[in-house]
Amino acid sequence: MAGSTSVVIAALFANGAIAVLKFLGFLATGSPSMLSETYHSVSDTGNQVFLLIGIRYSRREETREHPFGFGKAQFFYSFLVSVMLFGIAGWESAKHGYNALMHPGHGGGAEPFMFLGTQIDPVYVNIAILLGAIAFESYAFLKANAELRRQIEEYEWSGLRQAFHETSDVTTLTAFTEDTVALVGAMLALVGIGLTELTGIEAFDAAAALLIGILLMGFAIALAWENKRLLIGENVPMHEEQRLKSIVRDDPHVSHVDKFRASYVGPEKLLVTLDVSFDPELDTEEIDRYISDIETELRSADDRVHFVYIEPEL
Repeated sequence: MAGSTSVVIAALFANGAIAVLKFLGFLATGSPSMLSETYHSVSDTGNQVFLLIGIRYSRREETREHPFGFGKAQFFYSFLVSVMLFGIAGWESAKHGYNALMHPGHGGGAEPFMFLGTQIDPVYVNIAILLGAIAFESYAFLKANAELRRQIEEYEWSGLRQAFHETSDVTTLTAFTEDTVALVGAMLALVGIGLTELTGIEAFDAAAALLIGILLMGFAIALAWENKRLLIGENVPMHEEQRLKSIVRDDPHVSHVDKFRASYVGPEKLLVTLDVSFDPELDTEEIDRYISDIETELRSADDRVHFVYIEPEL
């Protein structure tokens, strides 16, 4: 949780500063891709605020109304981020880029201006801002990547693809995705602005804005899908189920594991329920004691296991 919080805070400060700079760049040049990037960074800044709210809310203690805690708040706020902020920013960016492609020559632009006695072409302001954005986003990306790599190593996932489909830490996943898209978006804007400056063809800048919007909407759909599986309580992957089930099955006092269910009730917080057939020679007191031992063993084997309920079958 601490790792997720630091990742989000780093992205929040980076994206807030970048959003202001990109908007100033748009005002100076009227560049469609700079406006798309402004939408992008504003959405990213809002994303971090929502994610921090989700982290704070999820830390509340269990209550009678919420016996498994508030961990799923992070799933909800991450879903909200993907649908409302990524989707809105993506749509607005794509729409602005499309309009600029269909109606070229209405970007607004600006004449060169004097700064400290030097005449400056506003396009170079955009380039400097985008290079700065790439530097800031690289810092946030490296921090999110380090946390995700730590989880990959801890849970022995094969790589980013498996982590994307199996992680329950949607806050880090969302921040990592945002930072990746932000880096690609800034590079697209840089290429579009650079080609427009070199060739005088405004379509390059507009096309970059359209591509940034499509990129945002694509990742919005992917993130929403991953959050959906956690919100509706998908079971853990088969290999994780088999690993936990084998711990119970290998207990010398267990005859058979009849049913096994494991679902995330929060980031890295599993609820595990089992129907277990014990040795028929055992009495009730012995079964209760062995159930406690199995619960302890499951928690020791995987620190994500927070709630364990074992129903003995006779």
